[in-house]
Amino acid sequence: MSTSSREACNLAPGLKKLLYDLVSFDTTSRNSNLELIDYVAQYLGSFGIACRRVHDESGGKANLYATIGPENLPGVMLSGHTDVVPVDGQPWSTDPFSVMMQDGRFFGRGTADMKGFIACVLARVPQMLEKPLQVPVHIALSYDEEIGCIGVRRLLDVLQQLPVKPAMGIIGEPTSMKIIHAHKGKQGWRVSVHGRAAHSAYPVEGVNAVEIAAELICHIRRIYSAVPEKGPIDNAYRVPHSTLHVGPIEGGRALNIVPDLCEFSFEVRHLPEETSQGYFQQVVKYAEEVLVPLMHSVDPQTGISFEALAGYPGLCTVQDSPVVRFIQMLLEDTDVPGKISFGSEAGLFGEQVDVPCVVCGPGSILQAHRPDEYVDIAQLSDCWNFLGRLLTHLQTKALPV
Repeated sequence: MSTSSREACNLAPGLKKLLYDLVSFDTTSRNSNLELIDYVAQYLGSFGIACRRVHDESGGKANLYATIGPENLPGVMLSGHTDVVPVDGQPWSTDPFSVMMQDGRFFGRGTADMKGFIACVLARVPQMLEKPLQVPVHIALSYDEEIGCIGVRRLLDVLQQLPVKPAMGIIGEPTSMKIIHAHKGKQGWRVSVHGRAAHSAYPVEGVNAVEIAAELICHIRRIYSAVPEKGPIDNAYRVPHSTLHVGPIEGGRALNIVPDLCEFSFEVRHLPEETSQGYFQQVVKYAEEVLVPLMHSVDPQTGISFEALAGYPGLCTVQDSPVVRFIQMLLEDTDVPGKISFGSEAGLFGEQVDVPCVVCGPGSILQAHRPDEYVDIAQLSDCWNFLGRLLTHLQTKALPV
């Protein structure tokens, strides 16, 4: 029997079914996640575990929060997002919402990011009930993480009001089961350049919104080009400094019309010791002091406006904090905790409800968001065993302080 086959056999019988079921729900962020939330609530309810749903304004999406064990004590939160990124336009060789196991891997949208982790947590529920937990486990599932960590904020509002909050949290993003104690923050903006239309034969009569936007984009690039020299620099990150990035852009109606509108979006991904505002203010200053006066010299009704998009704070959990030391002990990992450039909900839990978190989960971020996304069976096995050691500890001992 191959190693992958043995690992598949070692997985809990219910884990594979849970993974298949969770992936079968198309919870792309544009869709509702209620069918998946109802499925999880019914699953937990079959064990007598009550769940709290925290809906969005429309009622079409929900977070889920459940506590197993003594409710008067702070415990360990196991958290994951239920939404996935779109598969549109990606050349999948399998049905993305029907898991296929092949060559020691489970293929399907969300297998790595991050329904594999959620399936492992849910499959461990029977163990949580085998013996009384001395320290509770909190299960937290969110929506709309993929579009800016939006949904979890409503759950955080509820957690702030609870008399007892989790003592620490594990965000199960795919890190190949390596402990991550820091990641970058992110903030995005949409820029609207309002020019004045004119016949392209008489461009001096108009204000070309596309050209002004291009000038501003070039300045964003200049700001970014200076970052590697000015710093700060942290070589623990794959990209060791903050970054600026310009994304979608749209403007103009016809070649013979001077464009009166151009819109584009850009983002800052910053080291946790920085904020995005310093970079943003450099962009605004150039727009207001250099570009807008040029536009107003032709038409004072023109201008540039900025709209903040979704963002989230960075994560920087102290390296020798109880949560880091505790998870390292359970992982039997003596390596220095890592740092990642992509984000998670971990920083929000720390910033808004003072729950220190680490990021640790099965699968690789390099497989996430791509066609034929997969998680290795070996990764699920490692996560399964890690959670088993966690629960054994919580059934016999207190949390470290």
